[in-house]
Amino acid sequence: MKLKRGSTGEENAKGRKSSRRPGEEEEHSTIPKKKRKKEKNLEQEVRSGDEPKVKELVTTEQEAECKEATPSFEQDERVEGDTTILKRKAKKKRKRELKKKTCPPQDVAEPAKASKKAKNWTAEVLSLSSGQEVDMSAWKGLFVPKPVLQALSELGFSAPTPIQALALPSAIRDGMDILGAAETGSGKTLAFAIPMIHSILQWRKSTGLASGRDSQLDEGEDGEDEVPKQEESVDTGGLSPDGGEASGDDDGDGDKSLAAGNLKVLEGAERDLGSPKPNAAAHRNNPLLGLVLTPTRELAVQVKHHIDAVNRFTGIKATILVGGMASQKQQRVLKRKPEIVIATPGRLWELIQEKQPHLSNLRQLRCLVIDEADRMVERGHFEELSQLLEMLSDSQYNPKRQTFVFSATLTLIHQAPTRVLHKKRAVKIDKKTKLEMLMEKVGIKGKPKVIDLTRKEATVETLTETRIHCDTEEKDYYLYYFLLQYPGRTMVFANSIDCIKRLTALLTILDCNLLPLHANMHQKQRLKNLERFAERNSCALLTTDVAARGLDIPHVQHVIHYQVPRTSEIYVHRSGRTARAANEGLSLLLIGPSDMMNFKRIYKTLEKNEELPFFPVETKCMTAIKERVNLARKIEKMEYFNSRAKQHNSWLQQAAEALELDLDDDELIGGRPDEQNESEKQKMLKGMKKHLKHLLSQSVFKSLMKTKYPTQSGKLLLSDISEERSQSALDTMSKAKAKKKMKKKPQQNA
Repeated sequence: MKLKRGSTGEENAKGRKSSRRPGEEEEHSTIPKKKRKKEKNLEQEVRSGDEPKVKELVTTEQEAECKEATPSFEQDERVEGDTTILKRKAKKKRKRELKKKTCPPQDVAEPAKASKKAKNWTAEVLSLSSGQEVDMSAWKGLFVPKPVLQALSELGFSAPTPIQALALPSAIRDGMDILGAAETGSGKTLAFAIPMIHSILQWRKSTGLASGRDSQLDEGEDGEDEVPKQEESVDTGGLSPDGGEASGDDDGDGDKSLAAGNLKVLEGAERDLGSPKPNAAAHRNNPLLGLVLTPTRELAVQVKHHIDAVNRFTGIKATILVGGMASQKQQRVLKRKPEIVIATPGRLWELIQEKQPHLSNLRQLRCLVIDEADRMVERGHFEELSQLLEMLSDSQYNPKRQTFVFSATLTLIHQAPTRVLHKKRAVKIDKKTKLEMLMEKVGIKGKPKVIDLTRKEATVETLTETRIHCDTEEKDYYLYYFLLQYPGRTMVFANSIDCIKRLTALLTILDCNLLPLHANMHQKQRLKNLERFAERNSCALLTTDVAARGLDIPHVQHVIHYQVPRTSEIYVHRSGRTARAANEGLSLLLIGPSDMMNFKRIYKTLEKNEELPFFPVETKCMTAIKERVNLARKIEKMEYFNSRAKQHNSWLQQAAEALELDLDDDELIGGRPDEQNESEKQKMLKGMKKHLKHLLSQSVFKSLMKTKYPTQSGKLLLSDISEERSQSALDTMSKAKAKKKMKKKPQQNA
């Protein structure tokens, strides 16, 4: 009996095969193999819910139970002719409908994931006061368009900044060109963005395109774009419809590698899902109406975000053109004919030279903006910009075009040395002469409105400036001391990329939380590091002057000038990364012997009445700091030499093998690798790292509390030192100033 029960599964299967009717076999032969496979898969999906899979060999009783529990596909197969096929089709249709009802489609769920990834350093600034009811009466009389006013209300911008209040009426009502100089963090971006949007809306009205747009605004936000969905997903480089990044691997190659965080802007993706989309006729006929030129890629990304934030209810498209991404993608984005383009001069000129259709006719350009203009028109910088400006003021000249020129150091004058002024053709430059030269370069032919809100010192009032004098080798000690003693969001500036690379390696060994940023990095990594820096509460961003201008990173508490900048303009812009929008901040200069000349020049140009105060340093801690940094330097030197030697030697050996040559020991860095020497070096390196780890585990800033009362363990148990030392760098400076004043009072009384 056992044998029979065991073989019933096979026998039944054979029986079922033999008992099939001839019509049924014919029916099976007519159904294609793919269809049968799909049906089997469907049957497996239904069966594998919460129940385990049925084994191949089962008893006849178990088979009967399975047939009752699962949908009767076998019964369907027994029915002959066309009725079975029709039933199957009907069943599949029902299943599809059920799936649609119960499971939301994937393309709807994607934007939720993307919105998390799409967060960038500008998002926090724009959403600081959003979601609150705001009184917008302060904006009356500034001629701000209603859709823009609605966006400002949602963002929580209850009142304009001084530069906005002065620039908007002259730009919107009078249509004047604007030359604007205002301190860092004063809202210059919206001072040119709002007039630009107004100008484009006026153009729409005059050309009769406004009616279609307005009807879309009234009807709702479900208007479909002219570009089909499949095509759009290709063009945006794997981005979701809301402009965020589609779910997927960040580190993919090719197109996918660029779709990260802020690169939603670089791809020229659509605005948020809430913003209305233009109709087909407008989409076809849109010329380029607004052009914004910026010196850096990161600033272009930020300007794009700010324009999009106030632009969301107008239906105006904006995109950016910068280096660091494929020009083919940018050309695809330009096929959608965006009204506003934010660009860096190099990539824009490259696409104009390639005769891109949307950039070929600039005669209809209504607004030209040059952000950080003093840097842009400097001699020796941005050769493409001078060619572009020459073209705009000659062959592509539009007399109705408005020009906006903005910078924090637009009116900053630094005199040439006396030896230069004694020459025959030397011109003494004052504020008026500088502006006239700038107007001539930019191509402003009428009389512009000049707005100068900068202080004589050029830096903001809420900025505390201080310095430390030291030797060049000691700069590392003081930098590490500051980062350890005063945690927070800190930007460290240096003049060269090599310096940033060395500091990154050194401070990484010392276990500091830091991120590098310089021009030799891939664009994707640059933007990622900016996002990470904005997310972390305590972090140092080691950067060159690529991040000195325009970037509005929230809550930067300290700016450290590891190397003194070469010009006063760079100093003002670097220091302007902190103390933004009436917040307080600290700027610290590390001045070595080679920096003294630059420091004196900056001090003279900015006309500082008082000497910069010295930053107070606890000298008792410096012995421990020096021990750590010196050990980290040795480790960094050894690791750098080993990696360099390994790279160089492997390349030489590969080349020699390819050419079938023998290498001499002298040609290899460090000679032929000796196993014994290598192991000794590795042991030494391991020992040094272990010693450094031990040093890092100990506290540098020991408590100054003293007591003569013994305890059970013989030591006084102290609370966590980090809690006690919550004093900020600004508090330390204010205490030092108060002490200095107290010392001066008795001397005056005497």
